[in-house]
Amino acid sequence: MRPHCRNIERRDPLCGAQPRTGFPLTLELASPKLPKRSRVKIRQIRTLATERLGKRLARASPEELAQVLEGLNEILGN
Repeated sequence: MRPHCRNIERRDPLCGAQPRTGFPLTLELASPKLPKRSRVKIRQIRTLATERLGKRLARASPEELAQVLEGLNEILGN
């Protein structure tokens, strides 16, 4: 590892921390199955190998997925 990169912290696109920004950069999820308040960090969505995924906690509703896509399109300028 490069010495200047030691303090870089990995952030997950699904987060429970209080966001500093709102939509379209983040979206709060409303699923009652989630163990605590959770948000999608839309600006940090990326591809992930299925082998790296753990146990599913809940499933996003079609409305939540539509909002995530709307935010992503707004960020990308589509």
